[in-house]
Amino acid sequence: MKAVVINQYGGKEELTEQDVTLPELKENQVLVKEYATSINPIDWKLREGYLKQMFDWPFPIILGWDVAGIILEVGSKVTDWKVGDKVFARPETTRFGTYAQETIVDENLLARIPENVTFEQAAAVPLAGLTALQALFDHGKLQKGEKVLIHAGAGGVGTYAIQLAKQAGAYVITTASEKNHALLEKLGADEVIDYHTTNFAEVLTDIDLVFDTMGGEVQKSSFSVLKPNTGCLISIVGIADESLAKEKNIKAESIWLQTNGKQLQEIADLMASGKVVSVIGEVFPFSRQGIYDAHALSETHHAVGKIVIAMAE
Repeated sequence: MKAVVINQYGGKEELTEQDVTLPELKENQVLVKEYATSINPIDWKLREGYLKQMFDWPFPIILGWDVAGIILEVGSKVTDWKVGDKVFARPETTRFGTYAQETIVDENLLARIPENVTFEQAAAVPLAGLTALQALFDHGKLQKGEKVLIHAGAGGVGTYAIQLAKQAGAYVITTASEKNHALLEKLGADEVIDYHTTNFAEVLTDIDLVFDTMGGEVQKSSFSVLKPNTGCLISIVGIADESLAKEKNIKAESIWLQTNGKQLQEIADLMASGKVVSVIGEVFPFSRQGIYDAHALSETHHAVGKIVIAMAE
């Protein structure tokens, strides 16, 4: 099958198209014909070699951690899924990722694509949507009526976080460029702060939960807006200074996504009822050049919503 891979770590020029043979299907796995995948910042961070200590894989490595498509084959012990089912998933992290015509997924990580959701819309969800859900609820314990500050609301993770927090009955505050304010208010943000003109730390207090996707000075300033003793900061980029949390006696936690088909199905059900939507900023074709261009856009940190790769059907 055709895949876009890297044969060594480095820049976008290391992306190359080649034929790859997948491992043999295990009894609890399915083979999915891909109709769409999507881009996440972890893709190009891994491409550049930042994660090689965590994932010490032989080359070639197929990047990509989201898939939407149709089941082509099922393992001998798979009972809940059949050939022809429309599914999406965040597969386990292996060197056989989703920048490919086909990919292997453990059956417990699959969710059904709702009838009103396209392959592109589904492919945008898994990594970003699960990251948002787990940060807010599994780790942040967000409750109805609480105030949550979601940084970079117009990004892939941010757009899902705003919607999921709103569905839970939270008061949602986010930071974004002015050009994205109308979109984020439509998604459910109660308050949108233009980070170009306003320092959020000067206008916010008594926040219950901060969801940090930025790190650096943004994370540092976020501690000052949290409620002492009960506030919580959840980050997907690491905690730089633990002493800031200790000063206010608050929880600060860095998280790593856990693959989870049941939680993905929860998001799918919200999409089926129109309560959560995928915001797709750009769609690129599945090719070496398409993924090269998609990585270039992702690396600017200014893409709105998700960047999706559509396969030729």
